[in-house]
Amino acid sequence: MNCQCGEVVTPGLLDVFKARQWLIDAASPLDSIEDISLDSAAGRVLAQTVVAPLDMPGVDNSAMDGYALRLADYHASLGGAGLPVLQRVPAGAGVLLLPAGGCARIFTGAPVPVGADSVVPQERVTLDQHGHVHLEGALVKGANIRRQGEETCAGTQLLAAGEYLNAASIALLASHGIDTVSVKRRLRVALLSTGDELIAPGALRSPGQVYDSNRAMLNVLLAQAQCDVVDLGVIADSPHALHHAFDHAQSAADVVLCTGGVSVGEEDHVRPVIEQRGGLHFHGVAMKPGKPFAFGYLDAGRFSVTPLIALPGNPVASLVGWQLLALPFIHVMQGRRPMALQRYSVKAGFAKRGPRGRCELLRVVLDGSNEAPVAQLAGGQGSHMLSAASQAHGYLMVNADTDVVEGGDYVYYPISQFAA
Repeated sequence: MNCQCGEVVTPGLLDVFKARQWLIDAASPLDSIEDISLDSAAGRVLAQTVVAPLDMPGVDNSAMDGYALRLADYHASLGGAGLPVLQRVPAGAGVLLLPAGGCARIFTGAPVPVGADSVVPQERVTLDQHGHVHLEGALVKGANIRRQGEETCAGTQLLAAGEYLNAASIALLASHGIDTVSVKRRLRVALLSTGDELIAPGALRSPGQVYDSNRAMLNVLLAQAQCDVVDLGVIADSPHALHHAFDHAQSAADVVLCTGGVSVGEEDHVRPVIEQRGGLHFHGVAMKPGKPFAFGYLDAGRFSVTPLIALPGNPVASLVGWQLLALPFIHVMQGRRPMALQRYSVKAGFAKRGPRGRCELLRVVLDGSNEAPVAQLAGGQGSHMLSAASQAHGYLMVNADTDVVEGGDYVYYPISQFAA
């Protein structure tokens, strides 16, 4: 990682977009790669550029079911007996030679016979009592023929290093007969929650105790991001417990992700322990929810550092911090190119007092009953309120010291973009 260890902690609250870019710039991709089968490559990141081994299509082929013919033969038959069908060419057949004066019945994907220069869709063809073909409408040379190499030529780039392998890219590789790919090793992330009040879901709860939703949520998010999780559980609010947990995390993972204990209260020990073991790049982002977000590193000596992301303890703040800030850092460490944020303007269907001193990300649903979608609040907006977050379609970003006016235009970020 590019740890920039000589830098001081950024004073005040950092702008959310500056924080995002800082994280992207600080991440260094893993060096380790492995060869795996294409069947298990979904969600992995290409480590090496893949060059096309074949022309695609491999031969001229038909784009539809119809009749392959030579344009000159068609013109010669106008007003006459039509063209006899002299061949039948199904998909998978070899390349044939079209006899002069006739046409070929052909099917989608079948090789176009040598000598044919057009394919006429069957919907524009009638057959007379002798089985001869008569065409409707004008005929254009080259119509409905997929030319050899029109998609890719052998030796050209098929997929670039850093590509995230989804269903379409895997299908592309398979179409070229590729069954093994070189990918980046999966990122190992140590995950821990801090807080004496936290208990596991299903345990008996005493007054004042809280079920640990953050670890349940982040385990899912890390799995969606194709990370291997080292789950260290709930760590007590004590420096000794944190030191012990970070010892384990440094030895077992490429990056550490923790939640809670990163604020400035007397029982918030995460920040001072990080500073003792390494350092902080920044602490505090000018966004609501998610202000206590911190980014730093654990120093293992001999030029070895482990990056650490500390998310807030409130679950919605933790979710927003993951989506906007932590996820692009994870992507770059995996070798992926960070995606630009998808955003567009929508109208607010409500009025609300604006945030003071920092931007606010309101959890909203889109009402599509009008011509243009209108954003409505998904529910309560407290950083502890998961019900609205579970229903939201996206975030309406409101700038600092700006009130929300019903009918006004605001920037909207769809949540679907953070799915992987």
